[in-house]
Formats: sequence, structure tokens, C-alpha cells
Amino acid sequence: MKILVLTSSSGGGHDMRARSIKQWAEHPSCADLGVTVEIHQALESTGGLYAFGSEVYNWIQLYWPNLHHIYFNVLEWIPFCSSSTIPRAERFQKFVRESAPDVIVSTHDHLNHAYMRVARDAYAPGERRPLTGTYCGELFGRYGFSKHWVNPEADFFIAAVDPCLDEARRLRMPADKSWTGGFMLNPDFWSPPTPPAERERILRDEFGLTPGRFTLILATGANGANNHLATLRKFAAAGVHPQIIALCGKNDQARADIEAWAKAHPQIPVCALPYQSRMKRVMECADAIFARPGTGTTSEAILAGIPIIFNGIGGVMPQEYITAKFARTKFETHVVRRPGQLTGIIDDWMKNPTRVTSAKEGAASARPCGHPRTILERLCQLAKNRP
Repeated sequence: MKILVLTSSSGGGHDMRARSIKQWAEHPSCADLGVTVEIHQALESTGGLYAFGSEVYNWIQLYWPNLHHIYFNVLEWIPFCSSSTIPRAERFQKFVRESAPDVIVSTHDHLNHAYMRVARDAYAPGERRPLTGTYCGELFGRYGFSKHWVNPEADFFIAAVDPCLDEARRLRMPADKSWTGGFMLNPDFWSPPTPPAERERILRDEFGLTPGRFTLILATGANGANNHLATLRKFAAAGVHPQIIALCGKNDQARADIEAWAKAHPQIPVCALPYQSRMKRVMECADAIFARPGTGTTSEAILAGIPIIFNGIGGVMPQEYITAKFARTKFETHVVRRPGQLTGIIDDWMKNPTRVTSAKEGAASARPCGHPRTILERLCQLAKNRP
């Protein structure tokens, strides 16, 4: 069976889930399913306007998250249901026919209507067309959950968690075509826990940090958004001294700046890391993570069993709002609006280790049922049984 995954690089979560579908299809544990996956950057490849919209989204995320409330609500009013909204739709139809998928899965909220309709129209009446549907990684409903995620005419809707499924059905997704599948993340997040001795070795030998000392991860998204230096300066000014793993992604300048700051402030040990492909291993070495309320990092933290404190500096985007809302229903967390707020939280956690333990247990308990292999199995079954 072949799956065509439609995604876009507006934010990092859509691409993360698209890559994860492909990684699981190629994983040894799923080899017997015989699934192949092709990923298509649908918005960016369609035309300049859609590519520009994706760039605007990423700029807002980097520099002015609060502005996204305007951007989000404007897009909620724009119809994405007509094939006329896709420039050069015939080119996309040609691509679909050449790809010849059995199933088309969207991991992006603006690819579930017009793109699916155009894909179906690429086939003449009587031809066997691909099944079309959505994997949605959002974690809660109402404001912040785009109505464009839900297309009642689609063949299926897969929700990451139950609150997402509830919202899809409120938006009239038929119950017989929708279900909760759990998180779709890198296979590494389903590997056995890293043994304590190995965690200590990684901290000491690879990160140059001290085992047993409170360790905080400062995370960055796929687009490199971070407040690392401002946060570090507040820790130093407040006399709060955790050790830090600063994730810098592909931002070499940020990494160089952090390393220079760390040399001048040895009281706060800092390990600045470039892009990491094995995030579970890094997360398991820490006591908490400070990150934007994105669904990707939040889902990873839940599977790794690490408490997450949300970085709301510059504002919280609508889809981040519902992520934080989901987390609050499951475990103790905070949304930090200013770098100085984080110092008080971490100081409290460092002085009260039982609160950290409780937060870790809460994060682990939020793990949903479902497994990526089960999602692939169900898609195989749907494709097998289609008319």
C-alpha cells in the first residue's frame, strides 16, 4: 500500500508528523505491512501566494506570536473548500495520478478540503480513487482548533487524543469515520527508557554536566524561535543556578552566543546543542523542559515523561493556547509570559523535589492510548476494504 502525505512547513508540527508516518512505515516493526510513504509539501509547491503565507506564519511565530490571533481568525473566514483556491490545480492532479497512492493523508489544517477534492477529481467516474483523510495532532478543542481540520466528506479523521476527536465530531465529522489514534512521533519515543546509569553517563560525558543536579532544557522550535539568552540572564540575576541544556537547532549563531555567555557565567553550567535527531534521549536526562506550547514538543515531553513549562514570551498563539489547555487538565504546568517568571518556578522546584516527581508522574499519565503501527494497520484495512 502507498500513502501520500500532504504537509506544509508552517510551524514544525505538520512536517514532524509527516516524517513520523514515513519513519514508522520504514521501521522494522512495520515491515510486514508493506507500506510505502511519499511526503509532499503541498502549500509550498502549489504557488507563490501559499508559500508566502507559510513564511508569514513562521515570521509571526519567531517575532510576534500574539499577532497570530489576527492571522488565525482571518484564515478561519477564508474558504478552503473550492478547487478554485488552488493555483494550477491541474498540476497537482497530475502529481497525484503519477504518485498513484492508495491513501492520501493530510497533516495540515489547510489541506483537507480543496486539495482532497482536487485529488479525487483527478480520477474519472468508475476509477478506483485513493482514500482521503486527516491525521490531526491538536490536543484540545474550541478557540485555537481550526475548523479547516475537519472535512465531513473525507474518508477518515484520526485524532491524536480524545479531546481532539470530540472537537472533530462537534464540527460534524461522522463518528463511523473518526477515531483516536494516539501520538504520531519518531519511533525513538517508543523505545525502552534510558537506564539511569546511561543517563548519568550522557550528562557527564556528552553534555559536560553534573548527574544529580537539577537540569532544565531550553527548547527551540523548528524555526529557531528562542529566548535562551534572556532566560539565562534572569537566572544569573536572581541567583538561581540550575544546569541548562540549550537546544539551538540549526541556529549556529545562537549556539555561539550561548556558549560565550556560559564561559562568562560558570555558576550556571550550560550545554548548547545543535539539532538533535534523538530528542527522547535528551529529554530523559532532564528534570523539566521550557518550550513553546507546540503540539510536537508537548507530545514528545508527555511520551518522555518530563514536565513541560510553556514559553509564552511574546504571546501565545491560538493553537498553542489549546495545547496549554490540554496540559493543564493533565498535570501541573505554567505559561511563562516574562523570562523572570521562570526563575521563581525553577527555584521552587529545585527546593521541593517532590513537586518535580509529581509533575513527572502527571506528564507520564497524560500519554494517550494508541500506537503508530495501529494507525498504519487501520489505514491498510480501510484501503483493502474500500469499494
